[in-house]
Amino acid sequence: MCSCVRSSRALSPVLRPARLLPQTGYRLASRGLWTSPPSLAVGGDSTLLPLPSQARVVICGGGIVGSSVAFHLAKLGWTDIVLLEQGRLGAGTTRLCAGIVSVAKPISIECQMANYSNGLYKGLEEETGVKTGYVKTGSLCLAQNQDRFLSLKRLASRLKVMGISCNVIKPKEVAKLHPHVNIHDLVGALHLPGDAVVSPPDINHALAVAAAAHGVQILERTTVQQVLVEKGQVTAVETDRGSIECEFFVNCAGQWAYELGQASEMKVSIPLHGCEQFYLLTKPLQDPLPPDTPVLMDMDGRIYARPWQGGVLSGGFEKNPKPIFTEGRNQLEIQNMQEDWDHFEPMLSALLRRMPSLQSAEIHQLVNCPESFTPDMRCLMGETPGISGYFVLAGMNSSGLAFAGGAGKYLAEWMTYGYPTANVWPLDIKRFGNLQSSRTFLRHRVMEVMPLLYELKVPRWDFQTGRQLRTSPLYDRLDTQGARWMEKHGFERTKYFVPHGKDLLSLDQSKTFYKPDWFDIVGSEVKCCKEAVCVIDMSSFTKFELSSTNDQALDLLQHLCANDLDVPVGHIVHTGMLNERGGYENDCSVVRVSKNSFFIVSPTDQQVHCWAWIKKHMPNDPHLHLEDVSWKYTALNLIGPRAMDVLTELSYVSMTPDHFPSMFCKEMSVGYANGIRVMSMTHTGEPGFMLYVPIEYALHVYNELMSVGQKYGIRNAGYYALRSLRIEKFFAFWGQDLDAFTTPLECGREFRVKFDTDTDFLGRAALLQQRHDGVFRRFVMLILEDHDTELDLWPWWGEPVYRNDQLAGTTTSSAYSYTLERHICLGFVSPPPSPEGLPTPITPDFINRGDYEVDIAGQRYPAKAKLYPFSSLFTQQKRRKDNMELSNLQGK
Repeated sequence: MCSCVRSSRALSPVLRPARLLPQTGYRLASRGLWTSPPSLAVGGDSTLLPLPSQARVVICGGGIVGSSVAFHLAKLGWTDIVLLEQGRLGAGTTRLCAGIVSVAKPISIECQMANYSNGLYKGLEEETGVKTGYVKTGSLCLAQNQDRFLSLKRLASRLKVMGISCNVIKPKEVAKLHPHVNIHDLVGALHLPGDAVVSPPDINHALAVAAAAHGVQILERTTVQQVLVEKGQVTAVETDRGSIECEFFVNCAGQWAYELGQASEMKVSIPLHGCEQFYLLTKPLQDPLPPDTPVLMDMDGRIYARPWQGGVLSGGFEKNPKPIFTEGRNQLEIQNMQEDWDHFEPMLSALLRRMPSLQSAEIHQLVNCPESFTPDMRCLMGETPGISGYFVLAGMNSSGLAFAGGAGKYLAEWMTYGYPTANVWPLDIKRFGNLQSSRTFLRHRVMEVMPLLYELKVPRWDFQTGRQLRTSPLYDRLDTQGARWMEKHGFERTKYFVPHGKDLLSLDQSKTFYKPDWFDIVGSEVKCCKEAVCVIDMSSFTKFELSSTNDQALDLLQHLCANDLDVPVGHIVHTGMLNERGGYENDCSVVRVSKNSFFIVSPTDQQVHCWAWIKKHMPNDPHLHLEDVSWKYTALNLIGPRAMDVLTELSYVSMTPDHFPSMFCKEMSVGYANGIRVMSMTHTGEPGFMLYVPIEYALHVYNELMSVGQKYGIRNAGYYALRSLRIEKFFAFWGQDLDAFTTPLECGREFRVKFDTDTDFLGRAALLQQRHDGVFRRFVMLILEDHDTELDLWPWWGEPVYRNDQLAGTTTSSAYSYTLERHICLGFVSPPPSPEGLPTPITPDFINRGDYEVDIAGQRYPAKAKLYPFSSLFTQQKRRKDNMELSNLQGK
């Protein structure tokens, strides 16, 4: 540590806890705890208020997140709301929050939440009369290298789609906006003029005052001990002051959300873990920093800095975080923990490099407070699987203030309408299962997650900790053959296979927004899939069996699925499971194994979500049985024109289309193993088969396929090849292209909806209405033109799409097509609204007559749009190639 800092610290010893903006209205009690001001409109000292015997909803946690949920529920007309806080309101991490509200977030839904929070906080003071310390400062996201600058340009493109003001600027402009910044090592920055700083305790106070004004009862010094459940439904909450009967419970317990979930009668998995988090407070500078000075986010330096009482508040996300509370230690109210100057020193050095004028600043305090982090850096939101009425909003990853307003709004909508008004799947707690609840897993993962918040994340990056949790029986076999791995829902999946002699280390460390090092490897796997035969281990896919004694299984699926499941035994039906709005809750393949038994195959990350969706709609019938059989089967995708020859040799059964038609399933022997479910489908549109192999036969069947397939040029392939194949065939994928707001009519899948039957199903009425009114957006394929794969930035997903120079939509997924030798993007486009501001139905003519461009980090590339389904694309490409080859021969 530099001597000037040591000396300034010695001159001003730290005697008091940190206070963010002393006009907060919170006072410091003699015993060192923060207490609520007398003006809190909850009936005076809430510890004296009697505990109600019943309520409609009980919210646990009086921090800014819980207060936001209470506020938004009340705004939506809910009554009988009780908010419980074990200590004092805002005495948890809210009290020690850094107070920055920024929209610079990794994914769109987080940007939307932060943007809403900003607007909400801006108007709270006028609504409640509580001063909130809101100052519109703007923020500057700095880039010390070109890759970071590219990531900021990509963020800017995404923010502009949402109507959020932002500007990509040069270093000299940074100096004009913030004269204290050292710009000599910068290549650029992103300016977000709408960002703000606030006083977090006062925002918490204002939300509580507004909620109380709408009838919310707020009780402090009341500890929730457990949640009581009967027949899968929340019935009551036990506290240290008695019980409250209720229909809904919301766990907003922050640091203690995990322990509270485990303490309940039915355990609830809430995967989060605490880490120490540091920030520094200085005394006012000699030339005090104006309160509207922009917030700095120097992610390459791993620090942020904001104005604070004429001085600076600065923290960051170090590379070596310190996890805490692994053993479940509980604090009633979060205290400022022990200083650790040695640990903070790298961030202090980075701060002094970025703002050299702080060399002479005097230190007020080093704050050390706990913060909770989740396994994937995204918060946890939604109704828990298996318990109706138990909702969670926790795990804010150091962005609780920025997210609280928007997250509280979406959760309140979810509880009110059954769904939020935006696609929150990336935050849905059902993206995790119990397997992510191990304390060891969480401790190791959050040590990686916290530094990653400011790490440069290029497309296709993977977590390194908590790996090899779920593996296929073939894992070791594939690993020795050069498999490179990624993880999905805790399951190891192959990305591609590195050929013998390639530099494995350089491929693993390859990070770029441009053409990746694995380009040629994946290209050779795609070529083999198209010309010979490949094996792709797809064991991670979710697999359920639904059976009944009579027609109960069929009746349930007919109600849940848009497509007709009353098909002959052995037939495969691709279908969506829709919600009442006609949106996709799941996209799956269903096999009728027998008259009253069905085999359901869904995406990997649907394991918890799909299970919960089916169980939610299952009647309480002992003769109807749903089983998760994902672990029972190894799934091998045998893909390519020679797949038929390989299986014929191994089964002594003709595999030609005449004997084994498309979308058909047979149980048969492969090699010595029997009971193999063989399906004539590949998930990519290429010829081939899916083999669902009982795990005890997995290694045998794989070895037999590779042995017999040698004469046909067989090789292993991974998910990157699969992705390229499915995108060039215009196959939509749930969680990327399809979500709970996407209907079959919007993506050209009307032929998979049983409109011609009398069978009622979830979403039928909404789809009939949509068919009558017209569709206002369409799923399209965009083939990039005038795009140099070698030199230009690659599209990945989330890029803006322009039609005739007007913003028309965004991409949802993309891949390089080795067949077309061009990049392909899939996404949605919409026509501009009518002059009256109403949405306009979209037509094929609108799609076909437009001139399209895809914006990649601010650079637009022309594109040709196609609608699903299409038939001539590959024919035209083949004809073009044939003509080129003919002209080359004639030239010779």
